[in-house]
Amino acid sequence: MYLITVLGNLLIILAISSVSHLHTPMYFFLSNLSFVDICFTSTTVPKMLWNIQTQRKVITYEDCITQMYFFILFAGLDMFLLTVMAYDRFVAICHPLHYTVIMNPRLCGLLVLVSWVLMVSLFCCTSIGVYLSSAATQSSSSSAIASVMYTVVTPMLNPFIYSLRNKDIKEALTRFSGMVATKRLILPGLKKCP
Repeated sequence: MYLITVLGNLLIILAISSVSHLHTPMYFFLSNLSFVDICFTSTTVPKMLWNIQTQRKVITYEDCITQMYFFILFAGLDMFLLTVMAYDRFVAICHPLHYTVIMNPRLCGLLVLVSWVLMVSLFCCTSIGVYLSSAATQSSSSSAIASVMYTVVTPMLNPFIYSLRNKDIKEALTRFSGMVATKRLILPGLKKCP
């Protein structure tokens, strides 16, 4: 599931960046969401897989704080980016004639930057404070299952939900896979030439 999450989201980023007609605000936000999903899943799953493999369930206090910081950071960024994407769709639907003027590259970059800044300044500080002040409790198996669903399954499904139902992304993935296949066919032939 972790590999599907990373590879699926990475494929979306590469397809969007390699196909020029997808360089629009919606796909800019979608590629940022894919990047955040990769980071979000990578904050907990590698350590979890290591613990399962070694049958060791220990994490140092410093590692726990670092992991919680990045987990909360990327979880909040997911929420803010989804909000920005909703605003983008609102402008596209309610103000279609002014869309390109309103959603210019400067505003898109600013919205992503504001998402990062808001996340760090508001959500992380308060969440870490609440987390550190609460008493440590033993988690039940149901909360562990819910945690895995939130941290692994949701980011794994995001490329399918937000991208693969989209005709433009399907075409971009087909083109991208065609470019990769062509490079594989051409490059070995170039090596054989004198």
